[in-house]
Amino acid sequence: MDTSFHGFLNPSSQLQMGIQSGESPALEFDFPIIDELGIHLLPNTPLPTSLSAIDQDCDFSNSPLLRYINEMLMEEDMENQTHMLQESLHFQAKEKSFYEAIGKRYPPSPGPNPARCLESPDYDSSNNPYSWSSSSSDCGGYLIHIVNSGRVNGRNPFTGFNSGILDIVGEPVKESDFRAKRNRHNVDNEPELENEERSSKIRARDSDIDKLTGEFDSMLLNSMGEGREKYGAYREELKNALKKDKQPRAAAKTRKARAAKKQSKKKEVIDLRALLISCAQAIAVDDTHNANELLKKIREHSSPGGDPGQRLAHYFADALEARLAGGRSPIYKPIAARKTKASDYLRAYYTSLASAPFKKISNFASIRTIINKSRTADKVHVIDFGILYGFQWPTFIQRLAKRENGPPRVKITGIDFPQPGFRPAERVEDTGRRLARYAEKFGVPFEYNAIARKWENIRPKDLKIEKDEYLAVTCMYRGKNLPDESVMGQSCSRTKVLDLIRKIKPDIFIHGVVNGTYGAPFFLTRFREVLYHFSALFDMLEACVPREITERTLIEKEMFGKETFNVVACEGWERVERPETYKQWQVRNMRAGFEQVAFDREIVRDAMEKVKMYFHKDFLINEQSKWVLLGWRGRIVNAISCWKPV
Repeated sequence: MDTSFHGFLNPSSQLQMGIQSGESPALEFDFPIIDELGIHLLPNTPLPTSLSAIDQDCDFSNSPLLRYINEMLMEEDMENQTHMLQESLHFQAKEKSFYEAIGKRYPPSPGPNPARCLESPDYDSSNNPYSWSSSSSDCGGYLIHIVNSGRVNGRNPFTGFNSGILDIVGEPVKESDFRAKRNRHNVDNEPELENEERSSKIRARDSDIDKLTGEFDSMLLNSMGEGREKYGAYREELKNALKKDKQPRAAAKTRKARAAKKQSKKKEVIDLRALLISCAQAIAVDDTHNANELLKKIREHSSPGGDPGQRLAHYFADALEARLAGGRSPIYKPIAARKTKASDYLRAYYTSLASAPFKKISNFASIRTIINKSRTADKVHVIDFGILYGFQWPTFIQRLAKRENGPPRVKITGIDFPQPGFRPAERVEDTGRRLARYAEKFGVPFEYNAIARKWENIRPKDLKIEKDEYLAVTCMYRGKNLPDESVMGQSCSRTKVLDLIRKIKPDIFIHGVVNGTYGAPFFLTRFREVLYHFSALFDMLEACVPREITERTLIEKEMFGKETFNVVACEGWERVERPETYKQWQVRNMRAGFEQVAFDREIVRDAMEKVKMYFHKDFLINEQSKWVLLGWRGRIVNAISCWKPV
């Protein structure tokens, strides 16, 4: 007997099933909870063989059991649906139980994703300078293509673009919408209502983006005009607030020192870094009791709002506790899925620009280099590996708009890793929409191509490269997130991505790296190195940013905290933070077929003057072996370089 059973639960409508059978199997039900719900099932009921009988028996739209399941699915954490959708692991667990209930093996064989097979026709860009197009691929990623260089029918294209890919990937569903659709058997009969709902969702997203763009224009456009003045004022504001913050702390220290002299008993001096290392050693040898005792002691003396050592210990204790919990895999995905608002990230980013030269100088050197070298080009194409929110590109577009012979046609290909949840390309798509609005604001012809997939799976044709364009490739501090040889062997993702960049033969490749040694496969070695690295960064924030402002907490929690958690608590594929030293990257690049090129002397000189004039005296900037090195109190933190294919 060859019997196949296909079914799926759709919480927004009904249970749909199809049965292909050569004979009628018998099903027996033995569920204690059924009696409590008042549902009575007939045991040993044979399934009907006729299609009409199947249709009648499989109509569960009014089933009490289905209504109960629907209520559980929709009422659980209804107030936080977006968070629920992002944590796809919980969804997968529920999905697995449903597959087991209907007798199918989980996970099912992967079929083509209909969302990835949709294509919307491009607008005729020859007649309309503004257009939108989308494309998709079956190679495990999403590609969105935005063309933005004018107006279509007198309106912004992003308020009415084809929503096939954007909406089908997954949207949070309101409870009221679900209840309204619960008894609907054929949603295909109401296309007008669906189109109206899609349009309202798109308008809501656009209004959020417009609000964000309007509020933070001065933050993103910080290199020219009014934005530059506000940036300078904010930098001085931070310095003044820091001085006021240190005065009461100095007075409190003096009072404590005097009180300590009067006390006969000596207070125990706690070395949190030593405690953290001891705790890591206990975890490494599986000494759970001692590790828990040390963690308890660390918790007593650490705080997210204390001095830099206490703050550092607080986030490292979280990571050690997660590792001690037994590495219940996957432990990092819920942390990675925790979404940081673009507005919060921008505030943290802006504060880091004003307080430390790492991102500021990197943006300055890369943008100035591309602009100088593409001075005569009519088309400029920038491929950004790891674009994230793309906060560095609005000022790039603004400067190109001021070019003497008029702005060139700009294309930006934004590449990022797929995000957890039902909309893996959401962030990179939103980045494109924001950049398109800036291009429209400054009158720069603009195209955006978004790619959200594993970088090693990207093909040259996905990058939409044209022959007559100036091609620049940037990868700023995201190469550390690619798996190395310890995970994939010699043919690792880093080698494949560098080979891809060499194949497309860019005019310039600007590479920024985090100079870290905490990518080692051995836990204790890695723990010590990451502890020393982030001790320097927390010390830097203490010297440059007031303790009480929320932006400092955002930097420490969302940037530093997430990274330390991943390095300490995760292993294997889950450990995505794997930095190398700039010398190791230099060997990689040369082996991949690149030749190093020095930055223009004028750019290096201006960068050194900026660091000396505007930032703390303990920041360092130096040029060595054609690398521009940036660091804090003797420790090199970041390094940037230029390359060309041989």
